[in-house]
Amino acid sequence: MVERKRETFSGKLGFILSCLGSAIGLGNIWMFPWRLGKYGGAAFLIPYFICVFTLGVTGLIGEFAFGRSRQGGSLKGIKEVFKEKNLRFGKFFAVMPTLAVSGILIFYTIVVGWVLRYFCASLKGNLNSVDIPKYFNNFAGTSQSIGWHFLAMVIGVVIVILGVAKGIERINKIIMPSLFIIFVILMIRSLTLSGAMEGVKYLLVPDWSYLFKPMTWIMALGQAFFTVSLNGAGMVVYGSYLKKDVDIISSSINVAIFDTISALLASLIIIPAAFAFGLDPAAGPSLLFITMPFIFKSMPLGYIFSILFFISIVFAAISSAINMLEASSEAFISQFKMRRVKSVVIIGVIAFIIGIPLDVDMAKFGAWADFITIYLAPIGAIIASIAFFWIYGADRALKDINEGSKKPLGKWFKPVAKYLYTFSIVIVLILGIIYNGIG
Repeated sequence: MVERKRETFSGKLGFILSCLGSAIGLGNIWMFPWRLGKYGGAAFLIPYFICVFTLGVTGLIGEFAFGRSRQGGSLKGIKEVFKEKNLRFGKFFAVMPTLAVSGILIFYTIVVGWVLRYFCASLKGNLNSVDIPKYFNNFAGTSQSIGWHFLAMVIGVVIVILGVAKGIERINKIIMPSLFIIFVILMIRSLTLSGAMEGVKYLLVPDWSYLFKPMTWIMALGQAFFTVSLNGAGMVVYGSYLKKDVDIISSSINVAIFDTISALLASLIIIPAAFAFGLDPAAGPSLLFITMPFIFKSMPLGYIFSILFFISIVFAAISSAINMLEASSEAFISQFKMRRVKSVVIIGVIAFIIGIPLDVDMAKFGAWADFITIYLAPIGAIIASIAFFWIYGADRALKDINEGSKKPLGKWFKPVAKYLYTFSIVIVLILGIIYNGIG
């Protein structure tokens, strides 16, 4: 039997930190830094800021308000608005965002397992005595990763079982401030390395010619969309736990601002260090698992900084994973009227079992991740946007958005959300298909 009274976040701070935990993920750490350097340095920040504070903030506002207005996740909310308008196929469309976030959970917890293994290896000092590339390649895509994948899922399940206030909010109130503190410490250490200033120049000296290259804007659009976790489900379910007096507008802006700060801090940790040791600053995911361990291996006091670095990555990864697990579990609770503990365990078990073939085959892992992020996540966001701003109605949506706001949005927001935002996600989908992913 489902809980009678819906849980809520204790207040605005806990809500923002939890949403920030969802938004700050591995994409901030391995994707943003090399894009910033590759696409014009500081010049890249112009299209990125434009996209994140139009597309990103609008999406957050919409998904938070949709969840709060329906007092439920996207599965419940979309079905309800379709039913209110006597539209067909509501159940079909309602399940798509949940499938998207569940699909992300399946492959993301595998990566969380990799991070946990590296954290434990850094604690033991093992990274100082191994061939780093072989260490990663002999682990990822093999049966050795299954146990770490299981551990990652268990950690997520335990936190989500505890509930919204006692589990999700409480853990994010600890790990999000800790993550920023560790990032600042690591940034200071990275910037003091010999040769690090070349990395700073690579990151921040603008090459304005990139503003005239379409690919710069395409990558900024993709980064802005995926960095704040827009998939039509994860942020909707967090919004559903909001009290009516919480200011959704300022909360959304705060999430976007601090998410961007975290990405910039990560950039100023990783790229200067890569330059200091003559390594490839555009290595993508291997920045985490090959480049950074090599740097710590060669750095004075590298053992300590390695531990700090990987615990911060654990924080970022776990906080994102629990949002995905919560969104998937809440949909299960809503659909089957089941208690939280049972629902979370069932979802965790199913997601883990489906993920095992991805553990042992990197080709399958890549194909799964590409399908979910290129197709399903944008489709889920499109469906949620259409359901809220078009079917539920822009007038009603704006009223719900402004509830509890100190500075309510005007009527100008309606066309921005209904047309600019919705069609921007369609463009994200199309460009992702053309370029095989832009997030």
